Amino acid sequence: MSPEQFLQRIRKSPPAPAYLFVGAETYQLGVCRRALIERMLEAGDRENGLEHYDLQETALAAVLDGARSLSLFAANRVIWVSGAEAALPKGRAASAEEGSPAGELAGYVSHATPGTVLVFECNRYEFEGEDRARIERVQKFYSAIPEVVEFRPYTLEAARNLAQDLAKEAGVQLGLSEIGLLVDSLGADAGRIANEIEKLRLYAGAGRKITADDIARLVPNAQASNIFALVAALGRGDRKRSLASLDTLLREGEYLPLALTFLATQFRLAMVAHEAGLRNAQQIQAYFTKQGIRMWRDRAEQVQQTVTAFPGEKLGRAIESVFWADKALRDTRPDDRVVMEELVFSLTN
Repeated sequence: MSPEQFLQRIRKSPPAPAYLFVGAETYQLGVCRRALIERMLEAGDRENGLEHYDLQETALAAVLDGARSLSLFAANRVIWVSGAEAALPKGRAASAEEGSPAGELAGYVSHATPGTVLVFECNRYEFEGEDRARIERVQKFYSAIPEVVEFRPYTLEAARNLAQDLAKEAGVQLGLSEIGLLVDSLGADAGRIANEIEKLRLYAGAGRKITADDIARLVPNAQASNIFALVAALGRGDRKRSLASLDTLLREGEYLPLALTFLATQFRLAMVAHEAGLRNAQQIQAYFTKQGIRMWRDRAEQVQQTVTAFPGEKLGRAIESVFWADKALRDTRPDDRVVMEELVFSLTN
């Protein structure tokens, strides 16, 4: 089940006797952990009712023995077990036979202690690449636990929505463009988004809108926003702003071929929009979304600005100019600034 489904279930019904929490998205995991503890334990009962184990240090059998024991000090208990992957047998398939670790777990789940919720957490692996097989092995070992919550990474859209919600809750004034910049800068990492919004709240105080400069100053990796600023200015055909953004990139030592990669992508999207006859940002967003290309509204507006600034054949020449500039940057040349300034003048004449 998803974290959202887990939260809905424990709001409506008593928690299950045991859960497997799997996946490396720690922000959602933290939300679910707090919700479960609040659902099971009153504030005054948490010192005695919340227990922690780590299977890197404690055997699974000892954890299950602890779960079977009744507490003299807490009617309800939450037993949190991290490092769930450490219980898997080494070099052989997990077995649920009686007497095996998986078999002991199945025995406990079938006769769980009333008032006790046992949570096994495995946040070491992702759901993609080589980790996928490892996650499947963990789930197989813990197959006796029917309640499995998967903590997958946020999509860009979900991260954007989360940032909007967190900013609203914190009273931070963030526009759509600034939210897009924040999410891009942090790689849609939900935990980092939450931390940086709190930092922006403390920095700006009440009543002042957060600007792109604020984000670039305070948020790690947001210096990449200067690349987006150059791309956007060239996309609009704005020579003055393009040269100013280029100067900033050069002073900060940015890798200029990366800027050209972003610019080439912008022009290719604009070419597709032009050939498809898309006339506004709403049509552009809907078209690319239908093609399986995720696009936010402010990015669609940037593409529309590029289509307007580079109509018809001028767009094709712009793509060619970017290609030759990229080639020049990789060849022996006297100065990166000369290559890039020539490109700016070519695209903004």
